Amino acid sequence: MKEPGSETVRRLEQTILNLLRRRASGASICPSDAARAAYQGDDDGWRDLMEPARLAARHLVDEGEVEITQRGRPVALDEIRGPIRIRRAR
Repeated sequence: MKEPGSETVRRLEQTILNLLRRRASGASICPSDAARAAYQGDDDGWRDLMEPARLAARHLVDEGEVEITQRGRPVALDEIRGPIRIRRAR
């Protein structure tokens, strides 16, 4: 069974990877960077993409593509509380 909004999540996965490719090695992005880049509008509708962006980041962690960090350190998916950053897996 497909996840709700799986096409959106896949698009956000690609957006995350593309943004990270443009950044220096070790640099990170916020899920809002991906949500804003993927949103196709001029208003604040990108905010509706925040949870799908976080889900996309989790998928990419599972695939070994990225790490989710808090305070500059990788964090286990089941320990995430609050704001996160996303960087390429090391």
